[in-house]
Amino acid sequence: MHLGIRNEQSGNERRVAATPTSVASFTDLGFVVSVETGAGIPAGFTDTAYTEAGASVVEDLRSGDSIDLLIKIAPPSESDRELMSASGVILGLVDPTANMDTLTAWGESGITSISMEMVPRTTLAQSMDVLSSQATSAGYAAVLLGVTKLPKFMPMLVTAAGTIPPANVLILGVGVAGLQAIATAKRLGAIVYAYDIRPETKEQVESLGGRFVEAETQEMEEGGYARAVDEETAEKQREALASAVKDADLIITTAQVPGRRAPRLIDRSMVEAMRPGSLIIDMAAASGGNVEGSAPDETVVVNDVTILGPTDLASRVATDSSRMFGRNVLELVKRMVVDGELTVDHEDPVVGPAIVAPISSPPEGANPSESEASE
Repeated sequence: MHLGIRNEQSGNERRVAATPTSVASFTDLGFVVSVETGAGIPAGFTDTAYTEAGASVVEDLRSGDSIDLLIKIAPPSESDRELMSASGVILGLVDPTANMDTLTAWGESGITSISMEMVPRTTLAQSMDVLSSQATSAGYAAVLLGVTKLPKFMPMLVTAAGTIPPANVLILGVGVAGLQAIATAKRLGAIVYAYDIRPETKEQVESLGGRFVEAETQEMEEGGYARAVDEETAEKQREALASAVKDADLIITTAQVPGRRAPRLIDRSMVEAMRPGSLIIDMAAASGGNVEGSAPDETVVVNDVTILGPTDLASRVATDSSRMFGRNVLELVKRMVVDGELTVDHEDPVVGPAIVAPISSPPEGANPSESEASE
């Protein structure tokens, strides 16, 4: 079994799909592992470390034997297809919503595509939940980005020049990223407020030392995901949140609904009411944005309030993001190795729902994207 790891360091991507530690485990499972030169360097893993773990480091995977299992972080490309054996498996963040036509065509030629985004979010699959692991990194990185961009201190400081008040931080969406953001901001000494449409998150917020914003909540649909709210409910939310938004120095929004446009939580009038110098980080900018006017990877300024829409937050802490990603993938692959052979079992309760091609119909409970309103 030949396993390949590509060098995906382009643009803002710094993560790698497997670390030397996970490579060592793959070789124990019976894989021959090839890693492209420099694949792990931006995440802190040298070519030598991969070699010592049992991998071969090659300039380009296309120059060697065909790949039976290709592990990816970036969505698949035609150059990936060229690497694969006739019945190969591509596994990773394949973004099935955007790439289904390509993946289906590959499936018709014998290539199986497995989406880590579609792994069921169950107790059985907890160690394979890449959405949660990468959201943990993103929530942490979002707060650190806020610290570097905010023109004031996070904690209260008592100095000879007077007492400096702590920053007010508002987190909208209390999923994995939101909870990590709350915890990180509290560690840095901020006063943290948070809101999520799910009523049960109030206890989670308060357990981390945050203060829950009393606004409209609703029960979840089957599977734990937030239903898209009607306009009347959305308006009540905005009215209740307006005061918290106005008083915040830093706002981090994380709310998303799988397969749909991100819910609009903050409109332009709410942004305009904020103090000059305030900062908003919209983690949902790539899926439509929680904040009116936000844009992916752009900086927008409205009435001296800065709105950021970063899409590379997990990559900003690439070492540990890669460690968690590598472990998630390893645990899933362990379920696919049977008697020393790579086996794709459509009936497996974890692997089956994550197979996006070839497949006759979408699996029930499909989970195509992180939902920060769904944890």
